[in-house]
Amino acid sequence: MIIKYDQILKDRMSKESYSKLIALKNEKVVEFVGSFIEHCDPASVYVCNDSENDIQYVRDQALAKGEEQYLANSKQTIHWDGYGDQGRDKNGTRFLVYKENMEKMKTLNAIEYEEGCKEIMEISRGIMRGKDAIVQFFAEGPTESPFTIPCVQFTDSWYVAHSEFILYRSAYNHFLKMKDSEKDDFFRFIHSAGELDENNNTKNLDKRRIYMDTQNNIVYSMNAQYAGNSVGLKKHSMRLAISKSGKEGWLCEHMFVMAALDKEKNRKTYFCGAYPSACGKTSTAMIPGEKIVGDDIAYFRNINGEFRAVNVEFGMFGIIQDVNAKDDPVIFDNLMMNQEVIFSNVLKGPDAKPYWLGMGVDAPKEGRNHFGEWYEGVQDAKGKTVPLAHGNARYTMRLDYLDNIDKEGFESKNGVAVEGILYGGRDSDTTVPVEESPNWKDGILLKAATLESETTSATLGAEGVRTPSPMANMDFVSYPLGEYTMNNIKFGENVKKTPKIFSNNYFMRDENGKFMTSKLAKKIWLHWADGRIHDEYDAYDTPTGKIPKYEDLAKLFKKYLNEDFTESVYTTLFTFRCTKWIEKLERAKTYYTKMDSNIPQEIFDYWNTVIERIKSSKEKYGDLIKPGEYKG
Repeated sequence: MIIKYDQILKDRMSKESYSKLIALKNEKVVEFVGSFIEHCDPASVYVCNDSENDIQYVRDQALAKGEEQYLANSKQTIHWDGYGDQGRDKNGTRFLVYKENMEKMKTLNAIEYEEGCKEIMEISRGIMRGKDAIVQFFAEGPTESPFTIPCVQFTDSWYVAHSEFILYRSAYNHFLKMKDSEKDDFFRFIHSAGELDENNNTKNLDKRRIYMDTQNNIVYSMNAQYAGNSVGLKKHSMRLAISKSGKEGWLCEHMFVMAALDKEKNRKTYFCGAYPSACGKTSTAMIPGEKIVGDDIAYFRNINGEFRAVNVEFGMFGIIQDVNAKDDPVIFDNLMMNQEVIFSNVLKGPDAKPYWLGMGVDAPKEGRNHFGEWYEGVQDAKGKTVPLAHGNARYTMRLDYLDNIDKEGFESKNGVAVEGILYGGRDSDTTVPVEESPNWKDGILLKAATLESETTSATLGAEGVRTPSPMANMDFVSYPLGEYTMNNIKFGENVKKTPKIFSNNYFMRDENGKFMTSKLAKKIWLHWADGRIHDEYDAYDTPTGKIPKYEDLAKLFKKYLNEDFTESVYTTLFTFRCTKWIEKLERAKTYYTKMDSNIPQEIFDYWNTVIERIKSSKEKYGDLIKPGEYKG
């Protein structure tokens, strides 16, 4: 064991905590913990194992230190981040990159390695002085499985520690069982909320930095409190995993994992899906009558030739705005139960109950929220009226509370066999509600790489602007986009049975600007995709894939929603729009060129071939090609 840190470990830890750490017989873990005790200078360090006693101790300390407060339901708590600390800090989040790799990483918010390390080490020096810190052990994915990535979290925030016990699988026992050859292969996260103000919130937001070293699998998060910046195992770990997967030949994707059920046939089909923000990801994962495995991040591995996926997480860190009894009954009901939930940045009313925007109930006119003491109409220092809760307010909750959890898939150490992949964007006039890709490569390049999200009247800036979002993953891709896209193609082509890829778009509008189907129609598109996987439906060809026939959709609408689906609506929804698609592909080419100077030429060649095919189709059939007219 490393003698260098032995004395400081004994000085800052109880005998019990010291024994837990040394029992791992892992020099890399001891070096990580010891070096940052020395550097960050906490008053004490508590080492957690997987026991309920340790988990309860963390819960108790989060309350005792004022990082959380009780609510009317005794097992629920509330946490507030500072008024200026309510979302992911994209500008302060950077990759530490060796000098020789800076050119190819320049569009991914990189900082030169030595410069970045010097800055973050200066910011973090003594940052925990006078505080009590925690060391925890977790796994990304199930423990003791082919998917497992072990992780060590070192933080001075008991709220962060509590959140991670809900969101991830505790893995101290996994570390105990690691073989010598595995003991240096783990992710490391060092976090400090930094100096706190009178409200127990991070004070020095100007020195907030989240620096990620994908070369050495360590993330530094300093002067950060909002969970998206501080909970290391979530999006920080995702960036490390994307880099690691790119080197090792598997995939880490920003996807849900869910199961479509056909009760008549006693059939369960597993789908994964990627959708940019506000494009239907969570609502698809939670379609009534289906089963959920995970709502956010998936690992894909080739196991004995099968395309298999796991939900990386154990819980969910969900946006709570507009979660109500009508639109999200399963989640809403769970948030009303007396079970462990952390609410963040919502209102604590005089009745000690949580209230949020779009909750669908009458809210009190005063209380405590992320602003401080709040009353209706109160304004901040800039004269802006403060709402009762933040638009990015969250709930942190175990997934296995949900009645619609697919326990078999959720608990499987070998993951689930994926048969369908959904890529959903948002536009009002181009992409049909569901289209099947003829092959995997086509699906990645035409469905995934061309994903866009259209701005709406509720979005700051101009309405109708398409924001590119390849694979719905650009905030987290940690190596060049062209290489990442090719790795997606290679992975799918190297399994025995490649999943079918489908595109989704729930946001087509009619000539009056109204959505053409209800929110529940996504169930129909899902079950048509399920039927195609199992060879139950014929399809019409388009220049970019295959679309449903009217008679099949009409039956599905009647079966699942008891709704009539008119042929005129069908024709409008599924008409192929040549000019719009050419414009979409040209935008994709422009974005890829901007993001990566070394995009493989075969990607552009592929898109150019499709553009020429669409142009030829336009000459032959006209700009608007109705379902069934295109003959290839």
